[in-house]
Amino acid sequence: MTLIYGHRGAKGEAPENTLVSFQRCLEHGVRRCELDLHLSRDGELMVIHDPTLKRTTGRRGKVSEQDAAELASIDARLGGPGWVQPCPIPRLAELFEKCNFEHWQLEVKSASRVRAARTVTAIQDLVERYELLDRVTVTSSSREVLRALRRLTPRLSRGLVAEYAWLDPVKVASNHGCELLALNWTLCTPERLKKARQTGLQVSVWTVNEPALMRRLADFGVDSLITDFPGLAIATLGKG
Repeated sequence: MTLIYGHRGAKGEAPENTLVSFQRCLEHGVRRCELDLHLSRDGELMVIHDPTLKRTTGRRGKVSEQDAAELASIDARLGGPGWVQPCPIPRLAELFEKCNFEHWQLEVKSASRVRAARTVTAIQDLVERYELLDRVTVTSSSREVLRALRRLTPRLSRGLVAEYAWLDPVKVASNHGCELLALNWTLCTPERLKKARQTGLQVSVWTVNEPALMRRLADFGVDSLITDFPGLAIATLGKG
C-alpha cells in the first residue's frame, strides 16, 4: 500500500506550511505530512520553505534574522490559494501540539556546518520533548545536514532528498545511513526502486499531483507519495 503525505500540509488547497494547511490535510484523513524548517534568530524552529520571507509573506529579510515571536506574527498566505483569514508562520512546536500526525518528514535546507548542527540539535530536543522520536524523519539534500544528523543526533531517523541524479541517490542515501529516500518523482524508475529496496530504503516520491501519475507510481510500488492535494490522492488511491 502506498502511503500519502501532505506536501507542506495541503499546499494546493491552503497556504503552504501554515497551521490551516496541516489541519486541511488531517481533515482529508491524511495522517502524514512533509514540511520545511528554518531556525529563527533566537533558535526556534519555524515552518517555512524559503530562507527569505518575500515569496509567502511579501516582507523583506531572512528568516534567520528575525526572532520567533516576530516571525509568528507575520501573515504567510501570499501566493497560495485564496484564504480569508491571516495565516501566520507557525513554530514547529505549535504543530506538534495541535496536529496529530502519524509521521512527519521534516526537511532542513542547506546550511553551514554550524547552522546545520544548531538546527538538528534543536529538532532532536523538540522531538524528544513531545515524545515523537518514532514518528519523525529528518530529511535534507544537504550533505552538511546529513553529516550533522549522523554525528550529533544519531537517534533521529534520516532521509536524503534527491532532486537530480548526477550522483546515485540510492548510494548517497546509504552512505549517510538514511532510512528514507525522498525522490523527485521523475527519478523514480522501477530499477532504482528495486535497488533502494535491496538496500533497505523506504522510497517517498514528490511532488505528485496528477491522478494518473499517482496510480502509476503506486503500481511501481513506491512506499509513499507527497502531494499538494491530499484529498485528491485519497480519492484516487484510497486511504493511505
